[in-house]
Amino acid sequence: MSAKVDGIVAPCDRAPMPEVEPAVIVIFGASGDLSKRKLIPALYDLFHAGCLKRNFAVLGVGQAAWSDGEFRTTMRAGAEKSEDVDNFQAAKWEEFVQHLTYLTGDLTNDATYSEVAARSEKLHEQIAPDGAHNRLFYFSTPPSLAPVMVKHLGAAGLQDESKGWSRIIIEKPFGRDLTSAQSLNAEIASVFAEHQVFRIDHYLGKETVQNILVFRFGNTLFEPVWNRNYIDYVEITAAETLGIGGRAGYYEEAGALRDMVANHLLQLLALTAMEPPVAFDADSVREEKVQVFRSIRPMTPDDVARKTVRGQYGAGQVEDQQVPAYRDEQGVKQDSNTETFVAVEFCIENWRWAGVPFYVRTGKRLADKVSEIAIHFRRTPQALFARTPEDRIEPNVIVLRIQPDEGMTVTVAAKLPGMEMHAGTIHMVFNYESGFGVRTAAAYETLLLDALQGDATLFTRRDETEAEWRLITPIEEAWAAQPPPQFPNYAAGSDGPRAADELLARAGHHWRALQASHIDTQAASDLVSQQTTDGAHVQAQAGEAAQA
Repeated sequence: MSAKVDGIVAPCDRAPMPEVEPAVIVIFGASGDLSKRKLIPALYDLFHAGCLKRNFAVLGVGQAAWSDGEFRTTMRAGAEKSEDVDNFQAAKWEEFVQHLTYLTGDLTNDATYSEVAARSEKLHEQIAPDGAHNRLFYFSTPPSLAPVMVKHLGAAGLQDESKGWSRIIIEKPFGRDLTSAQSLNAEIASVFAEHQVFRIDHYLGKETVQNILVFRFGNTLFEPVWNRNYIDYVEITAAETLGIGGRAGYYEEAGALRDMVANHLLQLLALTAMEPPVAFDADSVREEKVQVFRSIRPMTPDDVARKTVRGQYGAGQVEDQQVPAYRDEQGVKQDSNTETFVAVEFCIENWRWAGVPFYVRTGKRLADKVSEIAIHFRRTPQALFARTPEDRIEPNVIVLRIQPDEGMTVTVAAKLPGMEMHAGTIHMVFNYESGFGVRTAAAYETLLLDALQGDATLFTRRDETEAEWRLITPIEEAWAAQPPPQFPNYAAGSDGPRAADELLARAGHHWRALQASHIDTQAASDLVSQQTTDGAHVQAQAGEAAQA
């Protein structure tokens, strides 16, 4: 099979990106890991791409007693190692690093915010003396600090927009249950207007996640069949091979349900299931996502017992390395019942999706690193292919792959070569980098750029976060009241607990094997790209008959 893609720029170039207006970017918690691994590398790439010119400044605020030079050196080490950085160049970094400054401060102290206000005013005079005083505050801090920081920002007058816009970006988790999310929203609303608040979920910055809407609503091939009449079930997976690393303190409090399902996976579910918005703008898109959450009935304790599975990894082998059980990780209690795996069946009670189960699963120390959405279509009547065993003709499946390689796979039936009427399965594979010849922006690049432009489409709205917690909190409460499974209940390096397979098997469904993504990934890596003389087309070789 082959696919032609029009409107292509030179292979491996960056996709075009807009320039933003002058702004001071303040990163609270700048001495932490997120700044080094994600935020500063993303800002460097935006600078490299021309989105940030000379009219910006970055002020890092943290507890580490660093000078500007020590901050810059630490951030460079992170940028050089970052997988997200496109073509690190020492000369370009030296230009960029002149925009980085640092302030040592206690984030619970009013004096720190007074100093931030004074420093940001000075920086504005340097970068845009006659322009607007625009400020973006990034909370790269523990969630418990968010209400305190909002209060201090208000006391320092840093929410004021009389001289230019003022915005805050808050990292997940946004609360730990419905009550705490509502309380946090109320605290923020007392200081900042909703249009100033950007609740970040980095999954929404990934190209494939954004492409879900285009794929669904921009193709007459798919939209008419995207409903209960044609779709059998949907599975959404976010699997990791990594353990908890040095995050035991956070993970023991959060667990997989709060860490992944309460935000990332529910967001993917909403984008897959939502109705077409009237426009691709923040309010229209987010309103349709909220309607999906409202259509899911919160679970009773009996529902939780039947429709959820929790797991915890034991010792095993991952990528040829022997790894310890969760309870043997540093900082984890020996009798910990924190879940490292979750599978949940959600049912959307609306006209489009009634009767179609949406299965979500996430876990650590699994067999492969995979994030994908798989749409399983109903099986066709098989009488026409009486000579072909039923297991040789797979139902159609559309897989939207978020990682490791962003792209999509469409599984269809075709006649196998030969005189006999035998059908087989072929995989039509599309990979973003090979197909379009461009490197897509990393998630944090996209989201930081959107926040600087005031576009909240890919961020979570207040009522959206509360709607998500209305679904998750009853599960947490039921688990607290029910005896936990006998942990550990899956080996590191496996696909998860046996109970997760049984959850789907009751309805005659099954998960895609995590290693199945290797078929798609290998096919994507085998794509043969050949530019025409004007660079306008790329011929991508994709697909291969898969015989049983």
